[in-house]
Amino acid sequence: MKQPIFLKPLFQERIWGGTQLRDTYHYQIPSEQTGECWAISAHPNGQSVVRYGELEGKALGELWTERPDLFGHFQSDRFPLLTKILDANDDLSVQVHPNDEYAKEYEFGELGKTECWYIIDCDEDADMIFGHHAKSKEEFIHLIKQGHWDDLLQRVKIKPGDFFYVPSGTIHALCKGTLVLETQQSSDTTYRVYDYDRVGQDGQLRELHIEKAIEVTTVPHTATKVEAAFTKVNGATITTFVEEDYFTVYKWDIDTAAELFQDGPFTLGSVVEGKGTLITSEGQFPLQKGDHFILPNKVETFKIEGQLSIIASHPNQKGGIQHHVAGTAREMANV
Repeated sequence: MKQPIFLKPLFQERIWGGTQLRDTYHYQIPSEQTGECWAISAHPNGQSVVRYGELEGKALGELWTERPDLFGHFQSDRFPLLTKILDANDDLSVQVHPNDEYAKEYEFGELGKTECWYIIDCDEDADMIFGHHAKSKEEFIHLIKQGHWDDLLQRVKIKPGDFFYVPSGTIHALCKGTLVLETQQSSDTTYRVYDYDRVGQDGQLRELHIEKAIEVTTVPHTATKVEAAFTKVNGATITTFVEEDYFTVYKWDIDTAAELFQDGPFTLGSVVEGKGTLITSEGQFPLQKGDHFILPNKVETFKIEGQLSIIASHPNQKGGIQHHVAGTAREMANV
């Protein structure tokens, strides 16, 4: 099969969600508190379904099991990645995710959650929580139990086009007025540390997971210096944001036409801006803002025409590559 697999997004309502997924990408969202678009997902809590073509109606998890050839027989017991778009109309809870080993033992075989964020848009002077100030686990526990959140949490200014790599064990929270494309391990495990004393739909304070969060948080916080790697390839400007154990993430910017090739077992693509046409040996396929697709393994070369920006990613076999992190050109020494 040498044609892209286009997927239907599905949506998750969240207490902090809004309407940007409708207003920016014209999705039909379930309510005005829609926080997450699960764009490319085979996770049991929300699976993508093929939009059209010979595989129409198939869930991504089914394809992973039934058609391993589409994914280059990638060695994993499940589809390894999950692509989301998040609309933070309000602050998300301050949270942390476990690594694979902890999640396997305590979360019924779930994967850990290392993730990364591309800031699609945000309010002027927007920020986010990324890391903490505690120098020891004892100080970390003390500040949490005393509720000294301003002393504990680090805030970082953000702007459109920024990129953040968020390894498991990192305290973090998107804040109000932020639209983000997230690439992550296929996991839905989150430990809330602080939630601004908000109540859920049942009128009760939302559950926190303090003890587990204390166990999995990296102390002290380790700042990762990130630098973008820019290349011009056959008509495209390719920005390599991150290349590490679980995934490599790129941005493809195309002005008129570009000839590209896959350098992973398969590729996930999300059109974040513009429109155009994806051309393979099996046909031409329209692309527009808000489309999400997978390029199967046999699509070794392809062409994209138009004016558009795509966030692309592919999985890596853990331990199989040299660890490398890249991101926006600005250094994050103070993160």
